[in-house]
Amino acid sequence: MLGKKLVTAQKRGETRALCLGLGMVACSMMMYFFIGITIVPFYTNSVWTTETVCKVLKVNIKDKVLCPNSEGSDDEDIFPYPCLQVWVNLTALGQEVMLYQTEDTLERNPKCSYVPDKSENSKEVKARIETIASNFKKYHTFLCYYDPGGMQTNVILSRLYPPKGLLFAFLWPTLMFTGGCLIIVLVKISQYVSVLSAWQ
Repeated sequence: MLGKKLVTAQKRGETRALCLGLGMVACSMMMYFFIGITIVPFYTNSVWTTETVCKVLKVNIKDKVLCPNSEGSDDEDIFPYPCLQVWVNLTALGQEVMLYQTEDTLERNPKCSYVPDKSENSKEVKARIETIASNFKKYHTFLCYYDPGGMQTNVILSRLYPPKGLLFAFLWPTLMFTGGCLIIVLVKISQYVSVLSAWQ
């Protein structure tokens, strides 16, 4: 009687462990799919892939503009803010080009180097933009990214999804997938050992 209870408990534990492993594998596959349709296209479509040194030429803060400056935008997304323009000398090509914070900044408003978040109030936005402008005037040389193919004549300060960020995004689903497979393998080994012991 006690042996039957132990066998039943063992089978329940193996079933739960197997379900856990299969669930982890399924969740990791869903995460792979989500990353593949969201982050990977942004990474592959970015043409600013080569890092170089940029030198600041001039920094201007113009009067308030509306954001974004793109067609099809909702009225809720339009808000005024001071327009920061940073012009740099691209040392790799020796050209005077405009600097943008990220790829998204260029899409949201190609007239400004920095686009603030609409959730911030006007005083915070003004103080932040003045701080950014003073930092650019203080640190004249820094690393930036440009398009080696020449399709984009401007440069960006940082990429939304650099290679390290893409690898980090794939790290967690990979660990979950590996853990799920390991649990399944251990359960199958346990079942095989149990059958072998019963046969002997």
